[in-house]
Amino acid sequence: MGGDDARLRAVVSLAQTMAAAHTPRGSWRAAALGACEALGGSFAALSVWERGPGKLRVLVNAGQRAEGEEEFPEAETYPVHQFPEITEFLHERWAGGGEPDAWVETADGTADAGAAAGVREYGSGYGRERVAALRRRGRGCCVVAPIVLHGRAWGELYVARPVGAPVFGREDADFATVLAAVVAAGISQTERLEEVRKLAFTDPLTGLANRRAVDVRLDEAVERHRADGAVVSLVVCDLNGLKQVNDTHGHAVGDRLLERFGSVLSRCGAMLPGALAARLGGDEFCLLTVGPEVDDVVRVATELCERAAELELGDGVACGIASTGDPIGPVVSARRLFRLADAAQYRAKAARSVKPVVAGRDGEVIRLADSPPRSPHDRRHLRGSRP
Repeated sequence: MGGDDARLRAVVSLAQTMAAAHTPRGSWRAAALGACEALGGSFAALSVWERGPGKLRVLVNAGQRAEGEEEFPEAETYPVHQFPEITEFLHERWAGGGEPDAWVETADGTADAGAAAGVREYGSGYGRERVAALRRRGRGCCVVAPIVLHGRAWGELYVARPVGAPVFGREDADFATVLAAVVAAGISQTERLEEVRKLAFTDPLTGLANRRAVDVRLDEAVERHRADGAVVSLVVCDLNGLKQVNDTHGHAVGDRLLERFGSVLSRCGAMLPGALAARLGGDEFCLLTVGPEVDDVVRVATELCERAAELELGDGVACGIASTGDPIGPVVSARRLFRLADAAQYRAKAARSVKPVVAGRDGEVIRLADSPPRSPHDRRHLRGSRP
């Protein structure tokens, strides 16, 4: 009875630890460590099956890691065809409503010790790669439990013991199946929370980041600038002519203009490593960068203005830039950088500039003609069309 009580406590502890995790990584680590402890293992890993590229990607390695194993590996993946049981045998077994069972592998490639305890032998066609991995990493045996989420194979939970330790038995495999179900529930909760967090920091119309996300990122960026001098640049854009589009064509068409410009902003932002593209609200957008030189930011912002001028509707954008890489004085707060970028944007709007206005730089503001052009062709002609 004592063993049953210990396992029940382990299940409860695993569920509570995963529920208390605040990030996906924290949840993955809690799952691996909890399962490792519950099964008396020395090492555990959690992997996800990425169907597109056909790979089993390791999310976390926990416990006594072998040489070369990272806790949160960036690129530890294995072709799924090397582990056919996750895609073939197990799928056929439980696709009709059965339960996916865990199984045991040993470093010598036999299940004799486990078979005596009731462990199923799945045949020489399965486990070959796992046996090789056990030997390569100095482990004696492992138990592998498939994780099923929303009725589909999501990935697997893997727990190993060192050479010389008792081989996992049938009861261990059955318990691993239970633990995998608990892990699946925890992952599902984590994914829901991540979706909520994503929605909280995402503009629902354009899919870009929202003002809240910008405020958080900008505070972090300014702190980094103060700590190590990293260049922080903020590009603030105001989409011209949105009200006229709404009044003339209706808000549905205006929304399409916002979405279209959001796509242009995202595309241009991708030219700057790590840039955050966001909609601040209404017709206001921004790009936030940490690291790229200010001249690169200005170049991309100039292209953004050109592409915005080519949109079928609207009247281009007014664009202002403020960067710690320019002579704008000390930037001790995010608010100061925002105010400088916003002021530059207002200057661009007042002058009807077709290029960005950059805080701290002297230069002629390039203006459109006094009368606004009537078509994208006219706008391109006024600023000099590209081939």
